[in-house]
Amino acid sequence: MSKIDLKGKNSKLIHGALNKTHFREQSESLFLTSGFVYQSAEQAEAIFKGDETGFQYTRYANPTIDTFEKRMALIDGSESCFATASGMAAVFGSMMCQLQAGDHVVSATALFGSCREIIKNIITRYGIKVSFVDGKNIKSWEKEIKSNTKIFFFETPSNPCLELVDMEAVCKLAKKNNIKVIVDNILVSPVLQNPSKFGADIIVYSGTKHIDGQGRTMGGAILSSEKFREEILKPFLRHTGPCISPFNAWVLSKGLETVHLRVVEQSKTTEKMVEFLSEHNKVDSVNYPFKKNHAQYELAKKQQKMGGNVLSFYIKGEKKEAFNFLNNLKMIDICNNLGDTKSLAIHPATTTHRILTDEERSDQNICDNLVRLSVGLEDFEDIKNDLDQALSSI
Repeated sequence: MSKIDLKGKNSKLIHGALNKTHFREQSESLFLTSGFVYQSAEQAEAIFKGDETGFQYTRYANPTIDTFEKRMALIDGSESCFATASGMAAVFGSMMCQLQAGDHVVSATALFGSCREIIKNIITRYGIKVSFVDGKNIKSWEKEIKSNTKIFFFETPSNPCLELVDMEAVCKLAKKNNIKVIVDNILVSPVLQNPSKFGADIIVYSGTKHIDGQGRTMGGAILSSEKFREEILKPFLRHTGPCISPFNAWVLSKGLETVHLRVVEQSKTTEKMVEFLSEHNKVDSVNYPFKKNHAQYELAKKQQKMGGNVLSFYIKGEKKEAFNFLNNLKMIDICNNLGDTKSLAIHPATTTHRILTDEERSDQNICDNLVRLSVGLEDFEDIKNDLDQALSSI
């Protein structure tokens, strides 16, 4: 069959990076193998030396993983990708591959609980200094720059209150000071936001979220330039071993075929859900940057194609009322995942952000009456009715 030059992103996600075998399979092949064999000892030597291209060991690379990585690069808009066992492996690996004792990291305060744990309590064990800043304020970033500052790290939007960072402004500041910018783009997915367009050097994802989208597998990805991947990232990840399994990579590759359709449809429903919750008499306020009265609405419109499928809202009351609401949901599941085809709700203060101190949660506006909602693919009326009956039961 002759090949054509595919223009559309959806077409590339379905037909891109195919590596069919002589069996002419319709679906992508799944190479469940730990190692690979060589035609001769000389070929093994040549491949290990890099004089000849070929797979050696699945901890290093695998044809199935290679397909997922290339498709991720296509949708993200970056030059290359390295897949990892989980999103947190991607976060940790993207930092530690380039840090050493004496280096300094500046991070936005508004972070997912495990991300904050890595930056505050894990990398600091290795003699790395850390400063936390108000990510919304460009002067906060500038003020913390030191001669040994190597990385700026932030989520945008942040989990769970959807605080935004002006990527273009922070990246311009970083470039002037020879600092690498790592963006956690998990909350809205590569469908709705491409940080590389605003100057980000490295983008990290949890494939477990929108990319899989059906609660099946763990996986992560680090997107970067080809030079960074080959010279800095690959040697670190190959030898430390946070590799993704070929099966998980295969599942995530199949998820990429429909991720655009899912995320766009979920975002449309979420926008209607924001309107409903904003007017509900049991809801104090809603966090969603695509609300026209949101303080960062213009920045959201600049950086994102749509608002995404995650929102959070403050119930009128305290922890007791929030728990009552969650316990009375009938269709929506209580679950700390997000980006799933099923609608999911969680209480961040006691789960995903439990390890933060009271002061840290307060700084991020993660109060006891806050609930995070990931809107799925169910019909709008069914989601709305479930939320309404649960709120009315408070």
